[in-house]
Amino acid sequence: MFQPLTREAMARRLALDIPDGSYVNLGIGMPVLVAAHLPPGREIVLHSENGILGMGPPPPEAGLDLDLINAGKQPVTLLEGGSYFHHADSFAMMRGGHLDICVMGGMQVAANGDLANWSLGRAGEAPAVGGAMDLAVGARSVYIMMEHNAKNGDPKIVGRCAYPLTGAGVVDRIYTDLAVIDVTPDGLRVRDMIDGMTLKELQARTGAPLRAD
Repeated sequence: MFQPLTREAMARRLALDIPDGSYVNLGIGMPVLVAAHLPPGREIVLHSENGILGMGPPPPEAGLDLDLINAGKQPVTLLEGGSYFHHADSFAMMRGGHLDICVMGGMQVAANGDLANWSLGRAGEAPAVGGAMDLAVGARSVYIMMEHNAKNGDPKIVGRCAYPLTGAGVVDRIYTDLAVIDVTPDGLRVRDMIDGMTLKELQARTGAPLRAD
């Protein structure tokens, strides 16, 4: 038997793979958890598209500054040397290729790296793309953090996205509650699986072929 990772454990696993000296955007939702799990001793500069560079870990309840928030309107801290600025400058950083990594959530990721994370395609549903399209094409590496399967059990890693795309061929790596998977020119390669899970079991929960080597 295997036990899927909690969201905190997923964030901890992803944080281990962020190299020292990286400039990293943490997207709205689950990715913001990564800020609390960055390995000690690494200098990692966190960015938020509403205009922050140098975010720190989440603030203690007693130290909330409601004027200092991330793009998801959550209170954050600012490290020494950090700054905040106009969101137009922030988007120039994103579009100009100045971010090493962006971490985003996902609704679906295709085997070729296509990403869908802003709309379920329902009629009348308000769009919620935010800065995701800019990040998907502007960051040097795109990491997706999401549950492996939807609430109804459907795979979120698929052969082809059924939802409107955020970006085509943009995803480099997927972190789920079951595995870490690289998107390569030769297909999806499993880097890591949770304890107790076999590749056959993982494949049964995935909508695209996997390989492990």
